Amino acid sequence: MLNTLLTHSDGTATPLLIVHGLYGSGRNWGVIAKRLSDRGPVIAVDQRNHGDSFWADSHSYEDMADDLAQVIASHGGAVDVVGHSMGGKAAMVLALTRPELVSRLIVADIAPVTYTHSQTQFIDAMRAVDLSKVEKRSDAAEQLAAHVDDPTLQAFFTQSLDVAHKRWKLNLNALATEMPQVLGFPDITGQFDKPTLFLSGAQSDYVTPAYRPTIKGLFPAARFAKIPRAGHWLHAEKPREFEASVRAFLDQAQ
Repeated sequence: MLNTLLTHSDGTATPLLIVHGLYGSGRNWGVIAKRLSDRGPVIAVDQRNHGDSFWADSHSYEDMADDLAQVIASHGGAVDVVGHSMGGKAAMVLALTRPELVSRLIVADIAPVTYTHSQTQFIDAMRAVDLSKVEKRSDAAEQLAAHVDDPTLQAFFTQSLDVAHKRWKLNLNALATEMPQVLGFPDITGQFDKPTLFLSGAQSDYVTPAYRPTIKGLFPAARFAKIPRAGHWLHAEKPREFEASVRAFLDQAQ
C-alpha cells in the first residue's frame, strides 16, 4: 500500500485525502494538512514511484486510482479528496470509477484532458545532478540551477532527494517511460455527480474555458474558482488562499 502521512484530529469532519502531483510527495503538503486537520483527520499519500512508496513499472491513472482506493479502504469509509495536477487526475479517475469512496472532490489546476507539454526536461535535470558531490540539498539545487531557472522548482525537486543515501526518491526511469500516460487521461464513461470544485491558479493555463464542457460532462456538479496571482503550483505559491478555498468548499458543500 502507499506510504501515508496521517495528521490526527479532534475534529469530526469527513477525513480528507491529499494526493500530490508529479515529482511531489505527501511531505510537501505538511503545513496545509496540519492547518486543515482542525476540521478532521487528514491523510497525505506518497503516490507510487514517489517519496517512500513502492516503485512500479506502470504509472497509469487506473493503477493510481486503485492505490488510493486501498488507502481509503484501510481507513474505513468514504473521504473527501483533494488532488493537484497528476494527483488531481488520479483523484478524478478514482471518483469516476469508485464514487462510493469519495464524498467530495477538489481538483487543483488540472482537467480531465490530454496535455501536449512534456515534463521530461525535469527528469533530465535531476539525472544530470552528480549526487556524489551532494552533501546537502542546497548542493543539488545549485546543480539544478544549470537546467531549471525557477528557484521554487529547484527547492521543490530537492525535497525528493535522499541526501544520506545519495538517491532520488523518484523512479525517474518509470516516470520517463510512462510520461505519455501522465500527460493523458483515460477514456472513462460515467459521471461523478457529487460536489466537485475545480480550483485553478489565475495565472495558469491548465484549466481553460474550452475544457469546461468536458469537465461538466464527467462532473455535472462541478464549480470553478481561481486563486489570484497564482500559477500551476497554487498550493505552494498561495498556501493560505488555497487552504481557505478548500476549507470554504468543504464547509459549504454538505
